[in-house]
Amino acid sequence: MSNGPAGHAACSTVRPNTETGTGTPLRTFLPTADGISIDSVYDPGAVVYDASAPPSRDLVFVVAHGFTGDADRPHVRRIASALARHGAVVTFSFRGHGRSGGRSTVGDREVLDLDAAVAWARRLGHARVVTVGFSMGGSVVLRHAALHPGTVDAVVSVSAPARWYYRGTAPMRRLHWLVTRPAGRLVGRYGFRTRIHHREWDPVPLSPVEAVPRIAPTPLLLVHGDSDGYFPLDHPRMLAEAAGDHGELWVEPGMGHAEHCATDDLLTRIGTWTAARAG
Repeated sequence: MSNGPAGHAACSTVRPNTETGTGTPLRTFLPTADGISIDSVYDPGAVVYDASAPPSRDLVFVVAHGFTGDADRPHVRRIASALARHGAVVTFSFRGHGRSGGRSTVGDREVLDLDAAVAWARRLGHARVVTVGFSMGGSVVLRHAALHPGTVDAVVSVSAPARWYYRGTAPMRRLHWLVTRPAGRLVGRYGFRTRIHHREWDPVPLSPVEAVPRIAPTPLLLVHGDSDGYFPLDHPRMLAEAAGDHGELWVEPGMGHAEHCATDDLLTRIGTWTAARAG
């Protein structure tokens, strides 16, 4: 395992993809294997002012957002715009989030949502499919790659937990209240536009740290901030140890948690890493 370089925020300059000649974004609802409709958006890529780094037309990023996010949230759109400098991008809303159907299972059945989005990316003709997940989505991309081997060409997991039921930080204690209490689920529905399932996991799904060893030989990148307020550094270190030599760990100095704290520089480095290793 290795620690990647630290970076500082940089302004990205991206033109709308309507200027590329590759087509406008496509939006649809994808059915999952268990019958949930998932709101999904395909962006074929963007023209960038930096002509030395054109987007790859065979590469597509499938972005898995964090808990309470959705495909229309500004922080998710910012991630998509940054990655579109390197290839096409599929974003979607997990079940129970945004305009998707169903109710959130907080990382369990969401593997089926991601699998539907990955399959769509393949049907759109992309030879290289890379999953990029943040927080809850980071755990989902790890579990998806383990449970559906060979379906993706690289995996990037940002700010993911290593194990379930972690309550060691105040933000995670608040999140557990949101998920497990009726009053919390009401706050989730009306305050965060997130519909949360009332049933507990049965059985408990494969944990991220149990999933990671099954991902090899698919290239794996783990990214975590050393100022993450949700999951301290023992989480990425557990994942890195479980991954062994087939993955990389970047500990980002000063970075907080997930999409909101992913700088443009970090997203550029993720795009460059992916283009070099996927496929």
